[in-house]
Amino acid sequence: MTTGSYLDETSKVLAWWFAAGDTMPNGDGRKIVVGEKLTVSPPLVLCKHGFHGSKLCLDALQYAHGPWLHRPRHSGEILYGDDKLCSTERTILARVDFTPQLRLFARQCASDVLHLWNAPEVVRDYLATGDEALQGAARRAAWAARYAGAAAGAAAWAAWASGDAAWAARDAAWAARDAGGAAAGEKQVASLEALALVAVAAAMEVAP
Repeated sequence: MTTGSYLDETSKVLAWWFAAGDTMPNGDGRKIVVGEKLTVSPPLVLCKHGFHGSKLCLDALQYAHGPWLHRPRHSGEILYGDDKLCSTERTILARVDFTPQLRLFARQCASDVLHLWNAPEVVRDYLATGDEALQGAARRAAWAARYAGAAAGAAAWAAWASGDAAWAARDAAWAARDAGGAAAGEKQVASLEALALVAVAAAMEVAP
C-alpha cells in the first residue's frame, strides 16, 4: 500500500510489471508491443492513472494479475510510491511467460523455512524437484501441517495451492515471511530478482 509519493519529471527508470495477457488492463485495451512507447496524459494518480511498475520484482509480484513478466522503461513524468511507480510514458523492453520461474520461486520460498517444521520427506522431495508425481501427497502433508498451525507448512501448501502461478508464488512468499521473518523476505527479494533478470536477458537475446 502506498503511503506517500513524489513526482520526478527528469528520469528514465527500469522497472518490473506483470500482466495476464498481451493487452493493457483496466479498460485501456492497447496491445502490448515490445519496443513501442505508450503514453498517457497527466496528471498521474497511483493505482488509478498512469503506466505502473515496481523497481523490485517482488514488489511487482504483489500486484500481479498474471504470469507474464515485463521489463518496462518508464519516462516522462514519474510518480513514485512506496513499492510502485507510475509514469506518463512506458516502453516495454522485454516480455516473457514467467510461469516456470514463479513455480520455482514458490518452492524456494517454502524450502527456505523447511527448518522450522518437521516436514515429511515427500514435501522435501517435491520442493527440491518439482516432480508432479509427488504433488498430491506433498500437498496433503503440507495441508495437514497448515491445519495444525505450522506457518512453515502453510508456505509449502501455498507453493502449489493455486492454479495461477503468480498467486501461488505470492502466497508462498507471504507465508514464508510469516514463518521466517525478515531474513526470509530479504532472501526472496534477491532470489526473484535473479530469476527475473535471467529470464528477461534470455528473452531479449531471442527477440527478432
